[in-house]
Amino acid sequence: MIGVVTDLLVVAGASLLVAVGAMTVTALVARRLGRVNVVDVTWGLALVAVATVCALISPTWEAWLLVGLVTVWGGRLSWHILARSRGEGEDPRYAAILGDGGFRTAVRKVFVVQGAAVWLVSLPLQAAAVTDVNWPWACVLGVAVWAAGVYFEVVGDRQLAAYRARPRDQRPPVLDTGLWGWTRHPNYFGDALVWWGIWLTGALSAGWLVALVTVVAPLTMTHFLRNVTGAKLIERTMSQRPGWDEYAARVPLFVPRPPRSVTPRD
Repeated sequence: MIGVVTDLLVVAGASLLVAVGAMTVTALVARRLGRVNVVDVTWGLALVAVATVCALISPTWEAWLLVGLVTVWGGRLSWHILARSRGEGEDPRYAAILGDGGFRTAVRKVFVVQGAAVWLVSLPLQAAAVTDVNWPWACVLGVAVWAAGVYFEVVGDRQLAAYRARPRDQRPPVLDTGLWGWTRHPNYFGDALVWWGIWLTGALSAGWLVALVTVVAPLTMTHFLRNVTGAKLIERTMSQRPGWDEYAARVPLFVPRPPRSVTPRD
């Protein structure tokens, strides 16, 4: 028992150091560039770093499987965000969070919060480093859920990129086809799904107790993506577009379902 507690403290401490280090460097870069949204590039890479550190501390097949899953997800996401934001200014989401605050506000409201979120979301990775796999079926199910999440992210991002590439006068005011006809935020939903898959693989596979202790990780990720820094925040500006109210009445905010038909009003 003492050995397990010691291992857990080592893994938790190492993961926290990675999160703090990643956000400290990112905050300095953000200050130099004058925009906070560089933290979105760091987000995925920081979790890749945590997964790798956990696997180095406990080099089991499950830990390295998780490194692979997180690296595919985090590497793709960071590259996508970097390519999309190149040459752009501050993200409106962060502008809304910061208001008229300066760098100290950014540290408090963005970098400290993001660093804490990295550590909290990585709990299944930490759990996998100090526990054994008791339910292999959970690993299989987890990889399947992770793959579904990656699909929603990749396809959703590609459909959005194709929409934005069309001339403004040749595209509808709101993207409502493909996955965007099933959920208003397929990329954010996919992101959440990825981390439920990682929780299944890294935590539920060890048993119910580990799963219950760490379920706060995917719950927190889902809450942030839906209600804090993701869907709800971006809809503050998206809802100003023509046709948005009709779109929102047909298509759910987050969890996909077939779009409803809306009866026109007289």
